Amino acid sequence: MLLGTLLILLLAGAAPASAHAALRASDPEDGSVVRTAPTHITLTFTESVGLLEDSFRIYGPDNRRVPMKEPEHAAGAADTARAALPRDLGEGTYTVAWRVVSADSHPVSGAFTFSIGKPSPTPPAAPQDHAEHPVTKSLYDTGRYLAYLAAALLIGTAAFAALCRPPDTGPLRAPLLFGWWTLLVTTAALLILRAPYEKGTSPGTALDVSAFPDTVSGRPGMALLSRLALLLTAALLLPVLRGRSPRTRVTAGAAFSVALALTWASAEHASAGIQVPVAMTSSVLHLLAMACWLGGLAALLLTLHRARTPPPYDTVARFSRLAFTSVTVLVVTGAYQSWRGLGSWSALTETAYGRTLAVKLAATVFLLSAAALSRRWTALLARPAAAGERVPALVGAPGPPPAPRTTHMTTVEPETLHRRALRRSVLAEVVVAVAVLLVTTVLTGTLPSRAEAEAAKAPEPQVAGLPGAQALTVPYDTGTPGGSGTVQLTMDPGRVGENGLQAVVFGPQGALTFVPELRVTFTLPSKDVGPIDAGLTDRGGYWATNDLTLPLEGAWTMKLTVRVSDIDQVTVEREVRITR
Repeated sequence: MLLGTLLILLLAGAAPASAHAALRASDPEDGSVVRTAPTHITLTFTESVGLLEDSFRIYGPDNRRVPMKEPEHAAGAADTARAALPRDLGEGTYTVAWRVVSADSHPVSGAFTFSIGKPSPTPPAAPQDHAEHPVTKSLYDTGRYLAYLAAALLIGTAAFAALCRPPDTGPLRAPLLFGWWTLLVTTAALLILRAPYEKGTSPGTALDVSAFPDTVSGRPGMALLSRLALLLTAALLLPVLRGRSPRTRVTAGAAFSVALALTWASAEHASAGIQVPVAMTSSVLHLLAMACWLGGLAALLLTLHRARTPPPYDTVARFSRLAFTSVTVLVVTGAYQSWRGLGSWSALTETAYGRTLAVKLAATVFLLSAAALSRRWTALLARPAAAGERVPALVGAPGPPPAPRTTHMTTVEPETLHRRALRRSVLAEVVVAVAVLLVTTVLTGTLPSRAEAEAAKAPEPQVAGLPGAQALTVPYDTGTPGGSGTVQLTMDPGRVGENGLQAVVFGPQGALTFVPELRVTFTLPSKDVGPIDAGLTDRGGYWATNDLTLPLEGAWTMKLTVRVSDIDQVTVEREVRITR
């Protein structure tokens, strides 16, 4: 079941991205004809957005990219972006392509057209949607799930040790270390993947260090960087706290957990939409309650199976009370978040967010049923101790074997049965809890129904004249060991005029590889034009240029030269059709 759910999560990562911010208005308006050239392009969204270096790309009537300044927010308006235009724009139809990052960390893109003087005689071609790279999104979504799982394990195990006070805490050291390391590694990976995730490029572009300053200046990047700092600070302070009183350690752990939860709340659904302060508080409480319950379950299961000293009834009872409190918080905060995200009862069945939420609710009900069964076995386990009888050892613990069954059941037999039943019910809770976390990860990446309804009121997604990029995969083989692989090239817009070209090289096993030199030239034999050198430069993991100009349409011959060593190289030819 868990493997199937994980596959669903990974396959969902290859689906089109949910737009968590919608374009509310544009100036000039989509499809409008203005008499004189505007001085600025202004876009207003349904929520605050983060801007990228190339959030705006404008193409003229000749499909050439119009040079412009870096976009910025309008004064005092985080939901409005604008960029200055050149003063010498000529007559005809212009295409504006935009890409921004929603307040809840998800990138969204679109395009529209406007005309100066009069529309161009030839309508621009419909664009291809390159909003995201499926591999990058799948890796990013997987990292988000592992981060949730690690946080639940880290916070829940620490809460179980501090609040439930098991006699033997030895089995809890491994999950604490595993949770800390997993959260540290996945957070670092998410920070590295953040730039290609926002830009919709391949994972190979994550090695471009020039994009890192822009990544950490955005809200999602700052949240991930803060999470890394918290984890490293906790590791440094842990030896100092060991000698302090239990109350001091609990207080420090609680502060760390709240701060850690804030790194999620500040960059996801709670940070955008209505009632943001209340929503962020609810999100923090929801995540902490989830971690205390589900992570505590894993800690209880390990204690039941691996502790040298059997956990007494008091330890199990304390966790039962902790779980009950956590479930109460989850119900209250979950009800509020469901209302905030849905907006209406009909959205529960009519929207993707509502259907995913329904699956989560069903899984949670099943989890609560398993929890109720665990509480029942816990109560039965307490009866011998309450009657003043000796509590026997756990199954498998040192000691004489139980007496043979007689017509009168001894105290050992129900005690053994109750502990076995408790172990099985807790194991069932842990299995379902992992599934609930998977669904929760999918839910955080799905457009809330209320936001979807608001986006429906905004202008429809415009089919504008942004030329679609061309993508090519070219195999190469130098005939030497390790000298084969493929080169993935993307040409944007792939039409007459100025183009951008990006190339990523993969080795014989499909892994990203580095080569000393990569050269691409273009020749148009029918017009005797070329060769034109693309002028690719190494960008730290991939090769790129933004200054490739192809002046004529036709069937161009692209020559790709890959040099894998000082003496080994190969040239491969491919035909590339360039249109207006």
